[in-house]
Amino acid sequence: MTSIGGTEMVDWNLAVATATRLVRPGPEVSRDEARAVVAELRRHAKTSEEHVRAFTRMGADDIHDTPVLVVDRPGWVRANVAGFREILRPLLDKMQERRGDGAGNAVLGAVGGKVTGVELGMLLSFLSSRVLGQYETFAPAARDLPASGNGGGRLLLVAPNIVHVERELDVEPHDFRLWVCLHEETHRTQFSAVPWLRDHLEGEIQAFLAETDVDPMTVLERIREAAQSLAGGRPEGEEHNGGRSLVELVQTPAQREILGRLTAVMSLLEGHADFVMDGVGPQVVPSVAEIREKFQQRRAKGASRLDLALRKLLGLDAKLRQYRDGERFVRAVVDEVGMEGFNRVWTSPNTLPTKAEIAKPADWIARVHRRTES
Repeated sequence: MTSIGGTEMVDWNLAVATATRLVRPGPEVSRDEARAVVAELRRHAKTSEEHVRAFTRMGADDIHDTPVLVVDRPGWVRANVAGFREILRPLLDKMQERRGDGAGNAVLGAVGGKVTGVELGMLLSFLSSRVLGQYETFAPAARDLPASGNGGGRLLLVAPNIVHVERELDVEPHDFRLWVCLHEETHRTQFSAVPWLRDHLEGEIQAFLAETDVDPMTVLERIREAAQSLAGGRPEGEEHNGGRSLVELVQTPAQREILGRLTAVMSLLEGHADFVMDGVGPQVVPSVAEIREKFQQRRAKGASRLDLALRKLLGLDAKLRQYRDGERFVRAVVDEVGMEGFNRVWTSPNTLPTKAEIAKPADWIARVHRRTES
């Protein structure tokens, strides 16, 4: 990452440096073992591509142009900082304009940018040990971060985390690595086979960011209200107002509406990947039943009480609901109208399910299939 100056709203270099300094060390492996894991993950990614395309019946002519990168935890951090920097650029430019260019503002900006950089680095250091793989969509191509030729996209497989989890679950390593690749390869296929998907997601995110109130006092007041709401919340296990996280509580009504659409899309993508993983798994992963059971238990309970608290605060528990609700949606639709019928979901943004339809797949079937068949 190159230096971007002290007056930026976020010191991105400091975010990378902070996360890299704080990131937990990965599991102990010899150099030969590490090379073998990397090579195997690359082979499994290639094998998974064929299985996923055959099962989903989704053609992706440019999928070979989308690189598969096997990374360590700092590599995952660098890729995500690059993605954040790109997607947040319009909002940060807007905030920079609002702040002005006076000498005092420049000093405050330099301090604020460093504080924000440290905070972002701390968050990414926490997340970097928990992500097994990711289709990173928005970071532009760079020398150490190649991307597809259509504007972005690369598949990241975080080798130390995969090894850590397979050891923690005590499952067959080769089966687990292939199982993970099946899930992540589905995301690569989704974005490669559906050309409008990336632009649609970026548009929704930019619309969300455009609604952000850049007045610091207003944001501070909203955060204070959110903290008070959480402090007076219901007992653990009971959800109120949808069990919103701090992230959701500080949003405007317009942002919550956009978030509802984004949640539906992410539920679809994650649920589809889980559905494909389970559909292909029994054919190619001998111990898939054991892996699935142990992994689901791990997802549900989290690593510790601190982990559970942070997941709820950051909204990561919503991610777990996306896997569950999205997979139920995909399964119900495929059971009713078959894989080809389900694949109508990829026709355009108008055929994506709403948040309500994720919970009621029959409503999506009635809307999309009735309209296209009439």
